[in-house]
Amino acid sequence: MGIHTDDIAKVRDSADLVALIGEHTEIKRSGRSWMARCPMHGERTPSLSVSPEKGVYYCFGCHRSGDAITFVEEMENLDFVGAVESLANRFGVTLRYTTGDEGVVRARKRSLIEAVGKAAEFYHQRLLTAADAGEARSYLRSRGYGGDVVRQYKIGWAPDDWDQLARHLRLSADDLRDSGLGFVNKANRQQDAFRGRVMFPIFDERGDPVGFGGRILPGHEGSKYKNTTTEAVVYDKSKVLYGLHAHREGIVREGEVIICEGYTDVIGFAEAEIPRAVATCGTALTEDHVKLLKRFSANRLVLSFDADAAGLAAAERVYAWEQQYELDVRVADLPPGVDPADLAREDPAELARAVSEAIRFLKFRVDRVLGATDLSSAEGRAQGAQAAVAVVAEHPDPLVRDQYLMEIADRCRIDIRQLRDVAAAGPAQSLSPRPAPQSSQDREVSNVPAGLDDVGDLAPSRITAEDEAIRLTIHRPDEVEGRLSSALFADDIRREAFEGLSAGGVMAAADRVGSRAAGLLRRLAVDPPDADTDTEDVLSGMARLAADRVLRDLQRDARNAQSAEDRQGFASAIAWVKTHSENLAERDARGPALGQLLPWLIDHLEGRRE
Repeated sequence: MGIHTDDIAKVRDSADLVALIGEHTEIKRSGRSWMARCPMHGERTPSLSVSPEKGVYYCFGCHRSGDAITFVEEMENLDFVGAVESLANRFGVTLRYTTGDEGVVRARKRSLIEAVGKAAEFYHQRLLTAADAGEARSYLRSRGYGGDVVRQYKIGWAPDDWDQLARHLRLSADDLRDSGLGFVNKANRQQDAFRGRVMFPIFDERGDPVGFGGRILPGHEGSKYKNTTTEAVVYDKSKVLYGLHAHREGIVREGEVIICEGYTDVIGFAEAEIPRAVATCGTALTEDHVKLLKRFSANRLVLSFDADAAGLAAAERVYAWEQQYELDVRVADLPPGVDPADLAREDPAELARAVSEAIRFLKFRVDRVLGATDLSSAEGRAQGAQAAVAVVAEHPDPLVRDQYLMEIADRCRIDIRQLRDVAAAGPAQSLSPRPAPQSSQDREVSNVPAGLDDVGDLAPSRITAEDEAIRLTIHRPDEVEGRLSSALFADDIRREAFEGLSAGGVMAAADRVGSRAAGLLRRLAVDPPDADTDTEDVLSGMARLAADRVLRDLQRDARNAQSAEDRQGFASAIAWVKTHSENLAERDARGPALGQLLPWLIDHLEGRRE
């Protein structure tokens, strides 16, 4: 199964590479190009260069490069076809497929997503207009959500009936089940999955509707929240976060994300002008969630729920994530027992303070233990210290552990040596540093993709004359047309890159050549020559390098010549090449010398290759 080549080209031409990268990291204009902190390897200073004119990017740090399709493959963990489909859906390009079973699977998945989208619109219109949604509208108004908020988040209402959605969508039994929208009951009739609930549609990071969270109205029977079933084909609660697509711009801008438990909390933060909150969908925070957030440059995670509750994974995993993904995990300093959504409505400034003054995860847990202990008595202090030491012992870093032990000793008025003895007597696994857990699938040996490590010598200080020649071919082709040949290039990778350019633009060339040559092309495509770069200087540099190689060949041939006549011929050729090569350094003589020497070198080198 494949996609027609013309349609792939349309996707490349339609995609806004600057906008795509800007969804994952802050990007700023720098001359004709754009620069950003690379979201693919994590960094503090910008090293990702983007050329919207050429439609390519190149990272000077990790050496990853590509176009819009490559970027989506990297950031969304998709294969080539999936990345093309994602971009086509976003930029309105209709795709045509060749035949194959995989194409059928992809087409069906897309049809299920469309069904979820139609359901979201059905529920939304019911909330806005249906008479039976009056109580739901009143509830939302009581929470401070007017029509603008309802429309922005496409909040809906599932009627308290058996099959209104199923009759509206008219899906097959399989599609109704696999979309998570309903099922076939014991009476062999289609039945809706959600009934009598306020509906919050859940979109994935690409903006595709994949599921729902339904809230029961106060005073009605049933669990408070119900989510799309995990059996749905397009919904995976461990990999999706409510509000991520809507708030990713704020997350990227601040490098921070707020993790909530409820959908109304997410909306509350946005209404309080803190538009960088997301919510887990009926599950604890998972490593997949963390990986997803890192793709949007979220380096600081602020938990806005009880950090000791079931909504959070085990503390050891949080510490492992902090190490493995270079995260700063904190807990919002919310007043006890206060719902973030209510605080957003009643005191948004206090909510903002709680986030800005968020407490380190381990400190929050230690404070929680000691705060619940009577420290006015010797017995209470001993019990509190013992419990706090047990919490600290979970952290993998011995230096961090010791800092907290000293704090506990001070607050509980206990000798630090005693606390260290208590900590040392605990389970060995609690005291020894724990490396971040890695599966063979997740382990990454290097930040440099396979096949690109040898392009690491392309730092600006290492740009060669051959690089400059390729750069001119990409950015100012009219100035060098007909004056260069692949035979002039001594380096195999640069020769391959130049030859790739002979039949089209940069991206077409990158598709034809090997990974190292492709990386070189993308790197030079995002780094145009300076405005004062002199084409004659570049060509002269290429001529001098080629002349040096040719002179070595001629001198070797002269030494091996069998007759005096041949040796004389080689001597004359050597003298001619030397004279013209030396004249390249003289400004007045350079033009004539280059005009004669460069074509001769090309003919000579191409002749030797035949």
